[in-house]
Amino acid sequence: MLNSRLQRNEVAKMKKAIVYIHGRGGSSEEAKHYEPLFPECTVLGFDYKSQNPWEAKKEFPHFFDSLSDEYQSITIIANSIGAFFAMCSLSDRQIERAFFISPVLDMQKLITDMMELANVSEEELRTKGIVYIGSERTLSWEYLTYVREHPYSWEVQTEILYGSRDELTSINTVRAFVEAHHASLTVMDGGEHWFHTEEQMQFLDDWIKGIIELDC
Repeated sequence: MLNSRLQRNEVAKMKKAIVYIHGRGGSSEEAKHYEPLFPECTVLGFDYKSQNPWEAKKEFPHFFDSLSDEYQSITIIANSIGAFFAMCSLSDRQIERAFFISPVLDMQKLITDMMELANVSEEELRTKGIVYIGSERTLSWEYLTYVREHPYSWEVQTEILYGSRDELTSINTVRAFVEAHHASLTVMDGGEHWFHTEEQMQFLDDWIKGIIELDC
């Protein structure tokens, strides 16, 4: 009986997990799309609740630690702000590889760009604390201060898929990240921040398949 249990534990240790981390407004159910791409792995959707990096720093490690006893290898697929939260919270966890789709890579620049577009000065944001710039968008002095004081460190082997029409992150920001972190970059001409059309999703699938085939 003991030997049987040990054998099951060894088999479990050999299992590989693909963890999908959705972006803003996304869902863990999106993970199902990636199941056919990784038939020999367990594909999991991370249904996180964090709304900012300091919450992610508590929630994300707890979830990934719960997987460490069951899976020998963990790869993440992270979308948009999900990639930013992952880098803020999982830099010291054993992650084999990261696939980033339209990642938010420089939150400080994103916030200051939004401030400029909304004509909000740093003094105004500091004084008010929170400034509403749309029905579902806010600027937060606490958020801006946090990302300035807590730069992330990221050394995971990373593959990036970026759309040339991404309205949140500039190509210069992406290239700076790629150079600093020795990441690999694929650009879809005409692709948007949100990969959702049939053409875009096919490009995404082919991107992942191409990387997997190179590993074989």
